[in-house]
Amino acid sequence: MSNLKSSRIEGLHKMPPEARLRAVAQQADLKEEYVDVLSAAASGQITLADRLVENAISSMAIPIGIATNMIVDGQEMLVPMATEESSVIAAVCNSAKRCRSTGGFKTSTSGPIMAAQIQLVGATDPENVRLKVLERFDEIKEICDTVDPLLLKFGGGFRDLDIRVIDTAEGPMTIVHIIVDTRDAMGANAVNSMAEALAPRLEEWTKARSILRILTNLADRRVVRARAVWPLDEIGGEQVRDDMLSAYYFADADPYRAATHNKGIMNGVSAVVLATGNDTRAIEAGAHAYTARDGWYRSMSRWEKDADGNLVGILEMPMAVGLIGGATKIHPTAQANLNILGVKTADALARIIVSVGLAQNFGAMRALATTGIQKGHMALHAQNVALMVGATGPEIDQVANELKSIGKVRQDIAEEILARIRSEK
Repeated sequence: MSNLKSSRIEGLHKMPPEARLRAVAQQADLKEEYVDVLSAAASGQITLADRLVENAISSMAIPIGIATNMIVDGQEMLVPMATEESSVIAAVCNSAKRCRSTGGFKTSTSGPIMAAQIQLVGATDPENVRLKVLERFDEIKEICDTVDPLLLKFGGGFRDLDIRVIDTAEGPMTIVHIIVDTRDAMGANAVNSMAEALAPRLEEWTKARSILRILTNLADRRVVRARAVWPLDEIGGEQVRDDMLSAYYFADADPYRAATHNKGIMNGVSAVVLATGNDTRAIEAGAHAYTARDGWYRSMSRWEKDADGNLVGILEMPMAVGLIGGATKIHPTAQANLNILGVKTADALARIIVSVGLAQNFGAMRALATTGIQKGHMALHAQNVALMVGATGPEIDQVANELKSIGKVRQDIAEEILARIRSEK
């Protein structure tokens, strides 16, 4: 049962973070040890946190590890990944190592194109509305480009219109997509501002009413593709290759399997997106929607064998990331990670992220097709279990090593091992 006195805290947003934490602790009847934990976690970051989110009381650190062995378009890469899942980074390192002999990952991209939607309703002639809007192309371009002259200066700006009439439970709607080159920005602020500036003029021209004016995270004009070849001797032979292909065919045919298969891809993708201060939710929403664009949910990746019998992996997905704006530009950890990557453009960052997603997918499929996912995952998870049962200092490795040696990484067994270790001291 909750000890919360009330969720109403008058003026919480106006308080400094330290006072805010105290007010929350009082209302939640929070033990002093937890207040100390939150206070310590905020050390050095609370001022930034207070500027990034409403009612900030602390920060939560996510471990950042480095994926090694990556070669992307001929360039050696060290890739920072922010994740709490123990086996993710190890899988990328191993998978990337196994395709180094074939040149690593090759990529291509459709460019930094984003779209915003303007919903027009209430017209009895939605197709006529569509044509009326298309006739104003030049005026629309001028309105949009005027909103963000800096974007225009760097070679971006309005590029095209895409107008659809869709049937809904409320009747037909005319949906105007403005297509914008956002350069090295993710682009949400730019395209949203353009849509809001354009909407009143669309109402004036068409006599329809605009409701929503916002970007779409289904960034299907901002697609990045990565491919890699894994030689047979790096996979474990023909049988492992064929079993991996069978695992792919399963995921491509069954949404229950596809959900887990694709989650594995996003383990890698989201870790790099988060490490660079980009929007993980936007990337995840776009990736899953893109996967289901043909009307059913399937594998994000594609797998096949080449003429020499090697395994070929392909990952093609929307990747709307940026280097300017938001946390990417102002968070010092994101900036440090971008410096490790050495990228100068959003396009280069996107290519790396999709390559990591493909590496992650290879690692998961190979583990599933051979020893099973738990052997490697649980071995790496052993230290976490040791920490969960209260092991400290040298005890952590002792407990973890014993768990791995007996092949059972379980909390109850860890408790028994820790109790024995301590009794022997």
